[in-house]
Amino acid sequence: MQSPKKVYLDNAATSPLDPMVIKAMTDVMQETYGNPSASHSIGRKAKAVIETARKQIAASIKADAKEIIFTSGGTEADNMAIRCAVNDLDVTHVITSPIEHKAVIGTCEELEAKGIIELHLVQVDSKGSVDLDHLESIAKQYNGALISLMHANNELGTLLDYKRVSSIAKANNCLFHSDTVQTMGHYVCDVKAFGADFLTCSAHKLNGPKGIGFLYVNKNLNLKPLITGGGQESNQRAGTENVVGIVGLAKALEIAFANIEEEQKHIFGIKTYMMQSIQSKLPSVEFNGINTFEGGLYTVLNCSLSPQPNNELLLFQLDIEGVCCSGGSACNSGASTGSHVLNAIQHDTNRKAIRFSFGRFTKKEDVDYAIEVLSKLLVSETVVI
Repeated sequence: MQSPKKVYLDNAATSPLDPMVIKAMTDVMQETYGNPSASHSIGRKAKAVIETARKQIAASIKADAKEIIFTSGGTEADNMAIRCAVNDLDVTHVITSPIEHKAVIGTCEELEAKGIIELHLVQVDSKGSVDLDHLESIAKQYNGALISLMHANNELGTLLDYKRVSSIAKANNCLFHSDTVQTMGHYVCDVKAFGADFLTCSAHKLNGPKGIGFLYVNKNLNLKPLITGGGQESNQRAGTENVVGIVGLAKALEIAFANIEEEQKHIFGIKTYMMQSIQSKLPSVEFNGINTFEGGLYTVLNCSLSPQPNNELLLFQLDIEGVCCSGGSACNSGASTGSHVLNAIQHDTNRKAIRFSFGRFTKKEDVDYAIEVLSKLLVSETVVI
């Protein structure tokens, strides 16, 4: 029996490695195998590769090289920002939203459960937009708090008005941390214009390797390492550096920023095409989040499908037919309580939400095939054209 066509529409979970990234990493694997902490020439070569990558990444986001700390990915970077703000910067109140990534909301809930912080949740609307007036009122009440709000929601795609948040933070002596895992490399980034004290990146969201990312930390902040046991990363993170991953991250960002306008146009065109096509086939479809280019992440489309007998099996059936997508964040796979993001925006539990997410290598024919399969599975609603 012939295997079904494979279509990958889950780039928000992870993205395929760019061939140029693979080439850069392979070259390092073959030629730069020394321990960066070693004093001999082979070790110094590895250290030089890391520092070159750090300077390249810093320049691309208008940061200083010393403000970039390499981590194992976005989850560690988020944890480091929050925990170090609490441990080292006298933060006792954290303001966040109920639709943050688990790396943020879970960490904050743990710290609150231990009596280390008081957690304050800002209201969000049905589109996943943060109520900034409510945020301002909380910030005024808890001067000096940490505000942690993601740049774009990983399930809905709704974008944050980070300039307003930065202004609120500064006016109330608050620190500002933003999880930028879904947006780093997809939008031009100037850390000074962004106005955050902490920003996070994970390479595998932008066609780089898994297991590597970075935390941007404002140079005026004095943090102690979250992971101890060595003096690596200027004594900010112990452990032998992932040289190959760092090179892959730097190359992925270089490619992303070099082609950013072209990719935005291509990928948003794919998203718009899918919205129009799916509406013509399944007229009762609704779209969660904000889906304009200005208001939403152009790589993410969260579809709300009408109640169907096979809704619970729909993702499984799509997978059997070769369509890879998700019901929410990949970090929630296996959870029995459903998406905390969809719960927070009071999404109708009788409707099935599916997240399609697009990337550099997504083609219109991938969308056509996905909609063909979806229409077949939801026969009772399909419009014949």
